[in-house]
Amino acid sequence: MNEPIIQIHKLYKKYKEADDFSVNDLSLVVERKEIYGLLGPNGAGKTTLISMLCGLIKPTSGSFTINNLSYHKNANDIKKIIGVVPQEYALYPTLTAKENLLYFGSMYGLKGKNLHDKVNEALEHLGLLKFADKQIETFSGGMKRRVNLIAGILHEPTILFLDEPTVGVDVQSKNVIIDYLKRLNKNGTTIIYTSHHLTEAQDFCTKIAIIDRGKIYAEGTVKELIASTENATNLEDVFISLTGKELRDAI
Repeated sequence: MNEPIIQIHKLYKKYKEADDFSVNDLSLVVERKEIYGLLGPNGAGKTTLISMLCGLIKPTSGSFTINNLSYHKNANDIKKIIGVVPQEYALYPTLTAKENLLYFGSMYGLKGKNLHDKVNEALEHLGLLKFADKQIETFSGGMKRRVNLIAGILHEPTILFLDEPTVGVDVQSKNVIIDYLKRLNKNGTTIIYTSHHLTEAQDFCTKIAIIDRGKIYAEGTVKELIASTENATNLEDVFISLTGKELRDAI
């Protein structure tokens, strides 16, 4: 077993006015350099869990550490080593791609030639350098997703949290994003990733937890999950077996 980088112990989260816990007695360990997938239906608790790990919301009870640090004592130190790529675009539509990224990079303390070089290099890797001086509001969904990703990784985080990083994008953008994430992981970044794309997760993740109603129903490698589920041939079979076929529409 590699060294644990995230350790979660009996975590609970209940929002005000809610009847049920969004995260309910959840414990797990993520090892260093893992690509860890959190998969579950709508409302399973995936985004709530990531929001707690990023320090955006506080747990109702329970505890966790990131790189042996806790938000109680080391919030600023944690923020330096994590990157967050939210599901919603965190971009200024009237600024250009480059202006957005220079702004976000400067917030992480990057400056001067180092900042400009990092922005240009990332734009090039993600096929966006020729659009660097175009306003974000003119970009397609796939292009915005790629800029959104760069904004979260300019400071070279040790741990990267991705909430649905390929939702609503074209196949080409999705492939470029996944290839870039694999490269970051190869260079040592631990990735925590939520998705509805089960085929993508099956190919991308080194380990997966299937979450529903705030609890972990199963955890393991793709091979382990398929082997432990009767008549399963892929991750989708495992997912349906554990979470059922009913629709999870909510307003």
